Amino acid sequence: MNKALSRWIAVALLGAAGAWAQTPAPAATTESAATASNGPPPGFVAPAEPQADDSNAARAKSQPGNNAPFWRGVRNSGETAGVTQVPGLETGVLIQRFERYPGVDYATAGEAWRQVRNRFIIPYGGALMLIALVAIALFYFGRGTMGHASAEGGRRIERFTPFERAAHWLNAIAFVLLGISGIVMAFGKFLLLPWMGHTVFGLITYWLKTLHNFVGPLFAVSLLVIFFTFVKDNLPRREDWTWVKKAGGMFSGHEVPSHRFNAGEKGIFWGGVFVLGLTVVASGLVLDHLVPNLATTRGTMQIAHMFHATGAVLMLCAFFGHIYLGTLGMRGAYKAMRTGYVSDAWAQEHHALWYEDIRAGKIPVQRSGDPAAKEPLHPARQA
Repeated sequence: MNKALSRWIAVALLGAAGAWAQTPAPAATTESAATASNGPPPGFVAPAEPQADDSNAARAKSQPGNNAPFWRGVRNSGETAGVTQVPGLETGVLIQRFERYPGVDYATAGEAWRQVRNRFIIPYGGALMLIALVAIALFYFGRGTMGHASAEGGRRIERFTPFERAAHWLNAIAFVLLGISGIVMAFGKFLLLPWMGHTVFGLITYWLKTLHNFVGPLFAVSLLVIFFTFVKDNLPRREDWTWVKKAGGMFSGHEVPSHRFNAGEKGIFWGGVFVLGLTVVASGLVLDHLVPNLATTRGTMQIAHMFHATGAVLMLCAFFGHIYLGTLGMRGAYKAMRTGYVSDAWAQEHHALWYEDIRAGKIPVQRSGDPAAKEPLHPARQA
């Protein structure tokens, strides 16, 4: 009997399980299965495909984590400035626009400027100054000091007035300070840093840069005074061409007659003082932010630096020769600028036409009220 009861219970359970398996699924389950097989559920909106001109906000929806529009804006901020709350010029420009400066690759303006400086100004400028110094040294050891030991007795001729000497020495001192500081800033990284170390070199260049910035305007003013003080005697004259054709007699040993300033000195005046001086001063004022109403953008500063550095190198090379002739190269030249006076013999030897005008009374022997003119000259010393 127990076996029969067990069989009836098993049959009943199997029947109930079969009936449950054949019961239709609820409506929600059927709908979910249809959704999984046929597409998204109702109300679902797929994100748009990413586009090349997406904003960063739009790209965050289409491709979360992809910040390409942001970095594209940074890259192109030189063409279209970005939006920023930081005040100031070019604060919305993180990377400059592309430029093609002469002789360098097409690159962003900052990189193109760096290439001009490192490929041309530094190596070629340094080589040019070295060549100029070597040429002067070779000329000195080959030719020696020019001029004779002129007799200093007799009449004193005032070559430079106290005002002219003051203007010259002020300009000369400013030029030397600017030249030394500029050379250290340009070439010190290669010549001084390796043995001086970063700490000492950084301190020296910081103070020299500050000195350079403050002496620059002084040089500009004194250069302007120099120009208007000496421009009259530096105007070209017919006799200058004869001096040029014979190179002033520097190689023959017989100086070519000239007026107060010879053609070589006039070349230094017009090429070095006027053209190169104007270039260096104008670009330096831009770099010092001293030009009113000028937007000193990075591009403006980079172009100004290229003009400034190139003009400064050429000006240094030109004035190396001027300094040489005013000191070691010619007897009596330094003393003339230091005291203001020369002897008859010196004037006749080095500036014969100027001396003839003095003898003829066209130019006064004494042009200032300097009481030193009454003092006699010391006897000549033998060379």
